[in-house]
Amino acid sequence: MSRLRSRIAFHFSFQFLSLWVFVVIAFLVGTLVLIRFLVNQDLQRTFPIGAIENIATETSFTENVAKLPERWTNQLREAGCWVQIVDEDGKVIYSFNVPPNRLKDSYGSTELLQIQDTGRYEAFRVFTYLDSTEAQPHFFMLGVEDPGADQLREWIGAFGENGLVRPASLSQLEAMLKDSRQYIEIVNPADHVVQTIGAAQPREQYRPLELVSIRLEPARHDSKMAAYTESTTGNVWILHDVNERPAVPNQPILQEVIVVLAYLAAGMLLITLVFATWHGYRYGQPLLLLTDWFERMGKGHYHEPLPEKDRKKVFRKNGKLRMRYRLYKEVINGFYDMAAKLEESDKERVRLEKTREEWMSGISHDLRTPLATIQGYGHLLESSHFSFTKSELSEMGAMIRSKGDYMLELLHDFSLSFQLKNNSIPFEETIELNEFVRRTVLRYVNDATIQHVDFAFEEHNSKLPVKANSKWFGRMLDNLIMNAVKHNPPGTHIILRTGMAGDSAWITVADNGIGMDEETKRKLFERYYRGTNTDEKTDGAGLGMSIAKAIVDAHQGTIQVESDTGKGTKILLSFPTERVKI
Repeated sequence: MSRLRSRIAFHFSFQFLSLWVFVVIAFLVGTLVLIRFLVNQDLQRTFPIGAIENIATETSFTENVAKLPERWTNQLREAGCWVQIVDEDGKVIYSFNVPPNRLKDSYGSTELLQIQDTGRYEAFRVFTYLDSTEAQPHFFMLGVEDPGADQLREWIGAFGENGLVRPASLSQLEAMLKDSRQYIEIVNPADHVVQTIGAAQPREQYRPLELVSIRLEPARHDSKMAAYTESTTGNVWILHDVNERPAVPNQPILQEVIVVLAYLAAGMLLITLVFATWHGYRYGQPLLLLTDWFERMGKGHYHEPLPEKDRKKVFRKNGKLRMRYRLYKEVINGFYDMAAKLEESDKERVRLEKTREEWMSGISHDLRTPLATIQGYGHLLESSHFSFTKSELSEMGAMIRSKGDYMLELLHDFSLSFQLKNNSIPFEETIELNEFVRRTVLRYVNDATIQHVDFAFEEHNSKLPVKANSKWFGRMLDNLIMNAVKHNPPGTHIILRTGMAGDSAWITVADNGIGMDEETKRKLFERYYRGTNTDEKTDGAGLGMSIAKAIVDAHQGTIQVESDTGKGTKILLSFPTERVKI
């Protein structure tokens, strides 16, 4: 059953793990889609400012040769931006969409520092990012032409006076701005718009973050701007350009990862669904079969665990289990074993009922004769018609006692047989077989009532420890020895021997008496084999050898009989030894 538990645990663990893998992958896909959405939203607001870090993240390097994804190069071309990548030696290792003859092929450290600090290089606004994730650091520069600041510097020199546009030059400057859809605002240090040229609806004041937002998040505003600070007054000239800029499309950021994970999640879900469906079919069909099986066994149909129709479902023609039922291989085999055992138990129950009836019949018959004798003597003693001498009363008392002892022995043997049959006798002692058999033989040698036979004992040369119940072990030897004494003529020689064979200790009880025929040997250990003869010359109730065999079985031993008519009898007992020192 441990293999069945392992297989079931594996199948359900795999299904549970598959579901969790699907959930984790689905969560990752959802998270990456959300991240992609947020990154695209941020990129829409801040392009090209926010693009440089994403470009650096997705750029790959092979032996200091950089490669940008095509989607970025297309986007940069549409937006009019250029990109340069500088290695740690200041050499430009990658350029894209660079204006001819306006940028360098290498830069010094002070030049790069100035670009980083000012965010400008000549007429370009430059956004920078230092990538240190590779083995060698790389400096990314994304530039976009910004002529507005230079234009403002020229106009301040040509039309400016005290930080404002001279009144005489207003009409000329407005005419220049009209065709370009641009307008100028001059903002003083207090954030008030002190002069507006070309705007349809002049503003009065800017809040502190408005100009920063227009510069950093141009997609959220109607215009882009260029600014230049007039040094004498601190007024800032702002040039607004309301020309429409190309929309920034959603970038397929993490698209490959999301697609791969999405396909993987779909595959895991499909596998899980197929596996779950297969599990339902695989577990459901056998369970229905087992349910029908239980029902038939509940009705006592042990001889037919599976009908022919179900057998064809479960087994192939070669007798092997079909694939769908192999998971329950141990269960099905267990059912067959259980059905066989139940059928055997049912037969045993019938046999025991029959045996019980035989026992009761035999005991009733055996008790009837001594009870009739006791009852007869009782009537004689009760009657006043007879006078008995002292010797006659003594003889009657001895007969009554003898019949009473016989009945007590019969009941005792019956009780012992019942206990042995139900395994209710404990075996917790360890006896040394040589010593135990020697003492048993000495009791018979010293018994004055048994003088017509000779006894001998030959012991093994080493100790033989055996786990046993000494009381019942002695009863077993007594039954075997007394059987040899009672059923053999005077002068019979009885010898007991002990020995060792492998891990088992053995005892033999042998005699040179009259022996047995084949039928007697075959039925020697059956209850009441001697019949129901209660002749005083034959003591006992016919249970002695049956009890001896039951005691041997209870000690997990074996008993064998070797005998021929006129050649004596040898009974061999074998028991497992204990691995302890006596």
